Amino acid sequence: MIVINNLEDIKNIPPCCIALGNFDGVHVGHQTLIAKAVEKARELGIRSAVFTFSNHPKNLFAGENVVKNIIYQEEKAALIEKLGVDYLFNVEFTRDVACMNPMSFIDDLLVDKMNLREAFCGFNYHFGYKAAGNPHILHQRGLVKGFNVNEMEPVTIGGDVVSSTLIRSLIRSGDMEECEKYLGRKYSIGGEVVVGNRLGRTIGFPTSNIMIDENMVTPPNGVYITNCYYNGHKYNSITNVGVKPTIGEFQKNMETHIFDFNKELYGKHIQIEFLKMTREEAKFSSVEELSAQIVKDCEQARDFHGL
Repeated sequence: MIVINNLEDIKNIPPCCIALGNFDGVHVGHQTLIAKAVEKARELGIRSAVFTFSNHPKNLFAGENVVKNIIYQEEKAALIEKLGVDYLFNVEFTRDVACMNPMSFIDDLLVDKMNLREAFCGFNYHFGYKAAGNPHILHQRGLVKGFNVNEMEPVTIGGDVVSSTLIRSLIRSGDMEECEKYLGRKYSIGGEVVVGNRLGRTIGFPTSNIMIDENMVTPPNGVYITNCYYNGHKYNSITNVGVKPTIGEFQKNMETHIFDFNKELYGKHIQIEFLKMTREEAKFSSVEELSAQIVKDCEQARDFHGL
């Protein structure tokens, strides 16, 4: 897959069938839309593409990250590539783009730059100045410019529309099993392992610590049964998300204890996959009481993992 991150770098593109949308979680609905675009491109003998933005449009006008990311940009690209896409146009949503009238958005970007021949979009797709563009306008312009538009109805699971807003809500509530249904995979978050306070090591439960990126949507403080991915391998683990109130107030982070593992991971990148929340974070009266609870937490997690 060829990834292009700047509008000015989009040149000499062959005829494309393009999936249009924000795709901020690449969830079940997004996957369905992109897969249909890829299938249609193969049927027509042209290239498949995804046109999306590297930042959420709402954050541009808010001046801050009011809409938290579900996945990092590199994860987004990897998930889209797995769907068989040939081109990913993952450009920044700027004020210049926001101010384009819908016709310029279609003619200058989609048709002239991206060589649009077939489009796929969701029922709620909007574009152009004040989000005035919609699937109907796209279809009408397609009749003039010579491209076809496929508008997809919402994907529902159990009567609920699959959406990034719903998924963010499920992550914030700690409902990992329900989140997996809509996301189409287990929720995960990764980062570089940093030096923690080393308390876990002194009480027999060494942990790998990751500082939480404030731009990402994260689970509530608590204890989770998890998997840890490192260097292409999956390890059974348990993770605490929180501020460690028993030993003092710290910045929210994730500390993961990997079962039957003794390698040093400082400075390494790990990915934590959340399976189930077992309890909320609590403040204990002593480190000894905390240690006793950690033993119970680990026994529960080991049973879950079948260890």
